[in-house]
Amino acid sequence: MIRLFVGLKLPDDLRDVLSIMERGIPGARWVASDNFHVTLRFIGDVAEHEAEDIDSSLRAIRARNFPLTLTGVGHFGKLRSARSIWTGVHANPALKHLQAKVESAIVRAGFATEKRRFKPHVTLARIKGETGHHLANFLSEHGDFRAPPFPVTAFHLYQSHLGRNGAAYEMLCSYPLE
Repeated sequence: MIRLFVGLKLPDDLRDVLSIMERGIPGARWVASDNFHVTLRFIGDVAEHEAEDIDSSLRAIRARNFPLTLTGVGHFGKLRSARSIWTGVHANPALKHLQAKVESAIVRAGFATEKRRFKPHVTLARIKGETGHHLANFLSEHGDFRAPPFPVTAFHLYQSHLGRNGAAYEMLCSYPLE
């Protein structure tokens, strides 16, 4: 079994900018800059032959390239007991269009429809336990974050390797946009 997801890679310079924000919250497990991405669809554990079906379905997607802008910071969970910290993605119809095509492709490959609403973001950290005032300070300090737009020219199929120090992501296939 392999653990898969579909996502967008961030440019190196943007990953460097995001990694500078990684401080100020005790107990946070900050994501390695090599792992920063925007998830279009988490798939989960699949057999090797299912991965081939997924690849085939994703190769059939036709969509145009588009600019994407990261903006703001936020968290999942309650402020004092957040599960993760993220930077958001500025609303973009082209991104929603691509995500819908990816979702359809995964369903065509034989997987159930994703039940969660698509909320594009880049995870910066995962948190266990209470953050006290530290998360509120982080949100206040970085709340006005806005990166310059970057071109999205492809989407990718990734394998997630789980380990003691968190996950490491390996890009398996790239699918160019027109």
